[in-house]
Amino acid sequence: MEDRKRGQLIHLLHQAQSEEGYISANAISSIAEKLNISEGEVFGVVTFYKAFSLRPQGKHKVTICMGTACHVRGAPLILDELERTLGIPAGETTEDGLFTLETVNCVGACALGPIVIVDGEYHGQVKSREVRKLLENTGENLNRLKEQ
Repeated sequence: MEDRKRGQLIHLLHQAQSEEGYISANAISSIAEKLNISEGEVFGVVTFYKAFSLRPQGKHKVTICMGTACHVRGAPLILDELERTLGIPAGETTEDGLFTLETVNCVGACALGPIVIVDGEYHGQVKSREVRKLLENTGENLNRLKEQ
């Protein structure tokens, strides 16, 4: 794929995700047709870059680093608490569409691990007992999660 089309593809994917909250099958088809490339090429780019999602994302994105430094400092316990509190496993979105929980391999802040990122804000040296407070700081009523 030529560089100009590649640049347009990334731009169009960002635009589609901004409008829909994710990259839908319709968006992939439309972008492929517009750029005169295969849907497979578009899909390949979507799945290569972590910034793009093929599934709807929650209003609030919660990411936990599971890299080695975070892992040895308790990230698995933090992840367990996030999953329990949100009622979803990593990689999923709550039924009400409020939270998406993701894991990443490293965020490059190893000295501050374990790291939890909530809506782009980094929180270092997180303890299990702090998880609920981090989620409540989004302004959402966490009691609604238990009602689902």
